[in-house]
Amino acid sequence: MNREEIEGILPHRPPMLLIDDCELVDGHAVGHTHVTGDEFFLQGHFPGNPVVPGVILCEMLAQNCCVLLAQGGAAKDATPYYTSLDKVRFKHPVRPGDTVELTCEVTRSHGMFHFAHGVAKVGQDVCCVADMSFALVPKKD
Repeated sequence: MNREEIEGILPHRPPMLLIDDCELVDGHAVGHTHVTGDEFFLQGHFPGNPVVPGVILCEMLAQNCCVLLAQGGAAKDATPYYTSLDKVRFKHPVRPGDTVELTCEVTRSHGMFHFAHGVAKVGQDVCCVADMSFALVPKKD
């Protein structure tokens, strides 16, 4: 799915919509983000040596996970909120010109809470891994 289709699922909008495309493959969400160097989060992180902040990598993974949650209709009429990040590891920097591949899977669900594991890679280099949880909170009218 392209950005327009993703906008039909996620509540995020530019500049906070961070994934460019996503497809669902065998219970996994596989998304991509191409880092151009013009992103707002690179303007001061770091001058002369731009690196995508770790918290932004985690947000990319979260958005990719939420596309996966939407496939079963669990996210219909609900807003996904992060409830936890655990076992986060940053292993390789992401820089302008990189295309980040995001792979996420839901590991378990309990009511409105959903738990997932995600991996962000550039080529063969693992950049970030994280276990995450989300609450799907019903939208207020």
